[in-house]
Amino acid sequence: MQKSKTNQVRINAGIWRSRIIKFPDAEGLRPTPDRVRQALFNWLGQDLTGKACLDLFAGTGALGFEALSRNAKAVTMVEFSPVACRSLLQNKATLNADAAQVLQMDAMQFLVQDTHKYDVIFCDPPYSKGWLDKLLPQLRAHLAEGGVVYAEAEYALQDTDDWQVLKHGKAGAVYYHLLKSKH
Repeated sequence: MQKSKTNQVRINAGIWRSRIIKFPDAEGLRPTPDRVRQALFNWLGQDLTGKACLDLFAGTGALGFEALSRNAKAVTMVEFSPVACRSLLQNKATLNADAAQVLQMDAMQFLVQDTHKYDVIFCDPPYSKGWLDKLLPQLRAHLAEGGVVYAEAEYALQDTDDWQVLKHGKAGAVYYHLLKSKH
């Protein structure tokens, strides 16, 4: 039996700086590129002390663990894939990331059930499935006052009646954005 390949990503800064998190070689699992994570956390101000974060489509956990490394109060990681979820739990244990909550469930189901407010919501859904169109209307109800949404997509997002694009960038085929609700 062939052993499955394990990939890794390095945490950029904070208490776990340079620590490696491992993740399986699974279809659709793609970590946010290193330079994109650096840009994102520059936008967020590096230190997330006291912030509650939601990592929808947590995948590798790179964004959530990076936020915890930078002193986020708590990160809820939602991931549908059982294989990716097991990897998130292993990395949580390895890092002693007690402030991480890992949930294996569908993102929309989670949003319907969850009543918490978050300061930062990381949203990096699978591409070409129309997730952002479905998710963005739901995310406003989960944002704390002054909260922001980080969204990755295969296309550039524009301001809408509901969302303002505060910052944006492109790395290869990835468009990344920091959004603020207009309501």
